[in-house]
Amino acid sequence: TPPAVVDRSPLVIAISSSGSSPILTRQVKALNETMLPARMAELATLLREFRDPVQESLSNFEDRVKFWEGVLDSEIPELVYSGQLEQGRDKLAARLTNKTAIDSTGEVYLVGAGPGDPDLLTLRALRLMHKADIVLYDRLVSDEIMLRIRPDAERIHVGKARSEHSVEQGKINQMLVDFARAGKRVLRLKGGDPFVFGRGGEELDSLAEARIPFQIVPGITAATGCAAYAGIPLTHRDYAQSVRFLTGHTRDGKLDHDWPELARKHQTLVFYMSLSGLAEICRQLIAHGMPSSTPSAVIQQGTISSQRVVCAELKNLPVQVEEAKLKAPTLTIIGDVVSLRDKLAWFGEH
Repeated sequence: TPPAVVDRSPLVIAISSSGSSPILTRQVKALNETMLPARMAELATLLREFRDPVQESLSNFEDRVKFWEGVLDSEIPELVYSGQLEQGRDKLAARLTNKTAIDSTGEVYLVGAGPGDPDLLTLRALRLMHKADIVLYDRLVSDEIMLRIRPDAERIHVGKARSEHSVEQGKINQMLVDFARAGKRVLRLKGGDPFVFGRGGEELDSLAEARIPFQIVPGITAATGCAAYAGIPLTHRDYAQSVRFLTGHTRDGKLDHDWPELARKHQTLVFYMSLSGLAEICRQLIAHGMPSSTPSAVIQQGTISSQRVVCAELKNLPVQVEEAKLKAPTLTIIGDVVSLRDKLAWFGEH
């Protein structure tokens, strides 16, 4: 049986089971195709381009080994993988001429960890999790996902619980800058997507002002992940033609929303961080015209084995959630689409 080939020419990987199981060989090939970056071919070509210059510049074999190890452990591969080939080439040339050994500034990876299930991590997120020297992570990042981080990476918990801020936001911003300036590859790991109620923009503002290189890796936001695992489509031709993502976090006991607009029909409302403000949310929606019988759901720890879902009519939702003793993190979905859960639920207890 001919071997299965993973082609990232000039890098080529051949896989064979010596005829024992062609199907297993095919699956191993598929796994390699998935895990190896699509632009690895460009990296291999770039390294080949510099092979002769490196040999001419470094006559000692051990020096060449250290040089190439340093290149592959640096930011250069990630620049190439993210489509910045010319910047990668410039960095490699600078290393060889020893003009910047240069720029000792590290880099920050702002990565969305998704809603909890590690299988929902993106491939790029996993690659950077294996590469980072220091990880600053939030409370919403699940234990299962933390197991995917490089074992020897330093881990710093900066997450927030309601009314309990482990590390003030300004200090987090400064930590990212300081670690990167010290030459570290810093992973800023956030639950869900960093640009959806994740303060990702605030942290990147600080990095941009400090001229710190960064990358952004989106994640599956809690709204889509938790809804899918609860069997609740956020839009449906017969029930909802739009969906709104809203914060349920109160300031001074108040929620600043356009309640008459939110109470309109044929839309789905998704409230993040809504457990403490749930009674107020339901009260305001009913007061502004939403039927008190509107199907609603609160999802606790969506997408992982401890997921719990409480469904009720809008008027009864706060009481039933309290009786179920749900705890954060939770997500609230309000709209007629919730009625489809009875038919579409597939994960966990239902």
